[in-house]
Amino acid sequence: MSNALGINRARHAAVLLLSIAFGIAAAPASAADCPGNPDALGTSRTLVVDPLEHRRIGTMQYAETLPLQDHEVVLTFDDGPLPPHSTQVLNILASQCVKATFFIIGRMARSFPEGVRRVRDAGHSIGTHSQNHPLSMNRMPIERARQEIDDGIAATEAALGDGGGLAPFFRIPGLLRAEAVEDYLASRGIQTWSADFPADDWRHVSSGRVYDLAMKRLEAKGKGILLLHDIQARTVAALPRILHELKARGYRIVHVVPATPELPATPTEPQQWQLHPPSETVAISHWPKVPNFAFARTDLFASPALSDFDGTDGMLLLQPEPFDRVSRHVRGVPLPQEAPWPREWLLPASSAAVALPVPAKTVFELPELPRPTPEAVARLVPRGKPVVVAEHEPPPEAVSARVGNSPRALRGKNRFGHRKQLSVSHKGRRGTAVAAHGRSNATHAGRGPAKHLAQVKKRNV
Repeated sequence: MSNALGINRARHAAVLLLSIAFGIAAAPASAADCPGNPDALGTSRTLVVDPLEHRRIGTMQYAETLPLQDHEVVLTFDDGPLPPHSTQVLNILASQCVKATFFIIGRMARSFPEGVRRVRDAGHSIGTHSQNHPLSMNRMPIERARQEIDDGIAATEAALGDGGGLAPFFRIPGLLRAEAVEDYLASRGIQTWSADFPADDWRHVSSGRVYDLAMKRLEAKGKGILLLHDIQARTVAALPRILHELKARGYRIVHVVPATPELPATPTEPQQWQLHPPSETVAISHWPKVPNFAFARTDLFASPALSDFDGTDGMLLLQPEPFDRVSRHVRGVPLPQEAPWPREWLLPASSAAVALPVPAKTVFELPELPRPTPEAVARLVPRGKPVVVAEHEPPPEAVSARVGNSPRALRGKNRFGHRKQLSVSHKGRRGTAVAAHGRSNATHAGRGPAKHLAQVKKRNV
């Protein structure tokens, strides 16, 4: 027991020395450790990560993120240093005893090297963000992307000087990821950082909007990596309010440092690297993924060759297989066995004609309507007007020939426009229609006196 206790004390002392070398505090900075501000937010704990074990983090692009507990936040700042904004951000963080991670641009480090050293001396972690911040690393040649990465690292190391302090962390400009770039970073032992949610402080928005987006998205996630920029005046204006609200809502700040041979990584479980790991007490609501099977044999089905066929007179006949039970021959050539499934039976064409009925002739015969009797016609004529109905009605052609083509005759009117009461008599088989009031003195087309004929109205009973 005493040996184990001694080993633990020695390890704790080594961690303390390395923490001082990296400019960080081994113990979390609480409100009591923050001079001049007893209500400071502080830094709850320090998380040590191994870039070789988890090479890509940030759920905005990757499946994994930092192993944070609920209501834990990691603050990150890009694109600096740029005075006076970067200096103001450092002062605000120092007033709350908060540690963050800064991703430095190589060109800015060359222009303001003292700003990079100020970040290190304040105890923050320092990563790189390329040399010139190109927004095309997802499509540029890999040689040029490597040059951007290497130049940014070299410029930041030169600004830090002999004191060192550069962490193997890298964030791709604009989060425009490319697999070739990520593979190159991993080959150099550098961890690629994305984020879990941004505050859109690089856009032309107000500081109030930056605050609203940061808190709204943090509440939606519950924890994670917040992406900010220390070169924006709107970020400087929004940061004090963000830190105050984090304290009010019970959020805690986590500082991330890289693992070294002397400083091992914080022990974690694989599910902790997920933003919302599945709980053992809650059923999984999605279907499990289908695994990729590795087939031992991938032989294709055998395709028929010309040698499999044989025939005569230009005919191709499939040769019989050894398992054929029935042997048939056509012109001496054996045929294969019939297929085991049933065949379709074609009905004879004659049966289709018998199935349909033939219409009878009586379907097309129309019954002849009965002729009206004299008694029925007499009942339809008004009283006091004599009507004589012929027993045999003359055909329509005879009536039309006698009446003529006179319009007045067809209308049953005389030349004075008065209707005539007609009497119908029958003489012989031809029959005539004579006006009941005598002959008319009118002449027709200069032919002399003629009988004025009128049309007989027929009524069907």
